Amino acid sequence: MPRHLTFLLSLMCATSALVATGCRHKDQEVERKLGFDAFVPIYNRYIDTWLRTQQADTEKEITRVTTELATAEGDAKSALETKAQALRVDQTKWKFRLGLGDYLKFGTPSEIPSNLVWQNGMDQPEIGDPASKKGGVFRRFIPTFPPTIRPIGSNANNFFRGDLYDYIDLPLVNLHPETMEMIPGLAREWATSEDGRTIYFRLDPEARYSDGKPVKAKDFLITAYIQVSDNIVNPYSKQYYRENLAQIAMYDDLTISISLPEAKIYAPAVAGAITPSSPEFYSEYGPDYAERYQWRFPPTTGAYEVLPEDIINGVSITQTHVKNWWAKDRKYYKYRFNPDKLVHTVVRDESKAFELFRAGELDTFLITLPQYWYEKSEIDPVYKGYIERYTFYKRYPKLPRGLYLNVAKPPLNDLNVRIGIQYAMNWQKVIDVLFRGDFQRLNAFNEGYVTFSDPSIVARPFSIPLARAAFAKAGYTVEGRDGILTKPDGTRLSVSVSYPGMPQYDKIFAVLREEAKSCGFELRLDGLEDNVLYKKEMQKQHEMVIGSWLIQPPVPDFHQFLHSTNAIDEKGNLKPQTNNTFSWHRADTDALSEKVRTATTAEELKDAAWKLQHIMHDEAIFVPGYSVDFVRIGAWRWVKWPDCENTRFSPPIVYDPHEVFVFWVDDAVKAETQAARRSGKVFPEVTKTIEVYRVKPIETGEPPLEPEPATAHPTEPVMEDSEDP
Repeated sequence: MPRHLTFLLSLMCATSALVATGCRHKDQEVERKLGFDAFVPIYNRYIDTWLRTQQADTEKEITRVTTELATAEGDAKSALETKAQALRVDQTKWKFRLGLGDYLKFGTPSEIPSNLVWQNGMDQPEIGDPASKKGGVFRRFIPTFPPTIRPIGSNANNFFRGDLYDYIDLPLVNLHPETMEMIPGLAREWATSEDGRTIYFRLDPEARYSDGKPVKAKDFLITAYIQVSDNIVNPYSKQYYRENLAQIAMYDDLTISISLPEAKIYAPAVAGAITPSSPEFYSEYGPDYAERYQWRFPPTTGAYEVLPEDIINGVSITQTHVKNWWAKDRKYYKYRFNPDKLVHTVVRDESKAFELFRAGELDTFLITLPQYWYEKSEIDPVYKGYIERYTFYKRYPKLPRGLYLNVAKPPLNDLNVRIGIQYAMNWQKVIDVLFRGDFQRLNAFNEGYVTFSDPSIVARPFSIPLARAAFAKAGYTVEGRDGILTKPDGTRLSVSVSYPGMPQYDKIFAVLREEAKSCGFELRLDGLEDNVLYKKEMQKQHEMVIGSWLIQPPVPDFHQFLHSTNAIDEKGNLKPQTNNTFSWHRADTDALSEKVRTATTAEELKDAAWKLQHIMHDEAIFVPGYSVDFVRIGAWRWVKWPDCENTRFSPPIVYDPHEVFVFWVDDAVKAETQAARRSGKVFPEVTKTIEVYRVKPIETGEPPLEPEPATAHPTEPVMEDSEDP
């Protein structure tokens, strides 16, 4: 790749009259190019070599397993038969992928099968309200300024990414936020090959970037280049493209195909999740990408862009509606993305942010927490009808909100310690005292995915005797004068927990710390500013950390959190910048997390997902916290929400109704309200509960309080090799 270089051009100048020399210096920048064309053959060779290595290794393993099967008996034979079956699946996968040819392919229209059945997803209900109005400015707060606005690379996966990209960019195929059926994004239509592995997409010929340039098929291949090249630190994407996409091919400017290694559920949505990259914008892409593009927003196919003048460093970021947005009249988007501008102002103190909301400087505020719902929102602007309050019940799967234990950090590599911590965390007291019983205890990681979540798993309840019994099995048998357990050699039972340094979390962990102390466990509090916390977690420097990852339904994801390739590198060192904050790496969870990704039937996916949930419960690497199936919002009355046949307040399969952009700002009502505040006029008080999408919780009951089985040694996850291009 050409580097951005500034070099000194020296010219020697002579004059015969003076017989002297002089120097002239000039800074000149080397011309930058995208580098895509040079990259393609290199990467194609890399993938071919990697596939052949995988194929050879699989063949060797098949030979070994077949030999051992000849003499194996009982359970050992069953295990080998299961292994052999998995290896044969891999054998078929490698053969299929090698048969495709180049990973990044430039084909011709004649290669597109003639018997494809094309779909367009136009039979789903509209999203939003026909009564919605365009225009206005919508104002919210963010707790800190993001470390970058780049969509990829180091620190890009920060708290603000969803607002900038994930909720805005249009993929090839989208999922309807109520029916979970596939609907068009950038693709006008799509079709699946007979074997279910290759999805063909015809682009909407009117699709445009925010700079007005048309979206072309080649732009999706450029996305792969941007994501996997060594110009960025992006191990997750490198692994994902190499292992989960078998080929990206273009046939003309408007037709592409994406092949998956295996047929799977929701294949068009999985393959169609890719977004394009503007070749003009990335024309300066190179090794200095992270610095060069740190505060440059790429042309988007979505409704909002960030202009250079929209960034006030450390203060605010504004998203401006794209002029003449190409999808503004499309069926599933015409009643959405209504405001002209979205202003995100940094307010580091949540209490101060609420006061700004109360004063009318912010338009909405999440008041789900009890202190906001029961106390802080009992104010004059609510009584006078200026601010309206809503409780909206949703169907979004439960966020895996809880404690993520880094098993690479002693004493968390000991299963008995982890089990003891499970019993020592009194989440129910947090729910009862701080959340006034409104929330529920989360029971498992990836709970709430209907068929794909096991409802029989119940979180371990707080129990002093069971916690102390587990700690005793780990060797912590001596109680110090301060009540904290130690080993006979003086090793103290002490673990730090990292969390966002905000008042709400301070209160939560103050309760958990005091309750843990009664179990002989010292919970050291490590409250950090958001960006500092994120960097610490991504570097795997934490011991325990509070987390609540958003995992897009309808299928749960375990791979990024459990697979060994996201835990360690080929030398066995912890791998930074991945979401495996457990640092967990074991062969059985690798196989099962891969199966969740590649399952071809609902039953197959369910079996793997349930087994993974049980392993996570049994190994006690995740301490379930709390969950909530509703969101409470305070909104000034000029912020309007849908109330029509297709959408009641918001589609249900969203984490936060803001993210689907069905609300709008009514400037006429805003002027009326501001005039009323000046004159003293009041409106009827509005407090509404929208339960049309509510799902009643399943009663699981409490498990019997029995001691956990002993384990003789600390858990040592198996190390597996990984490889990046």
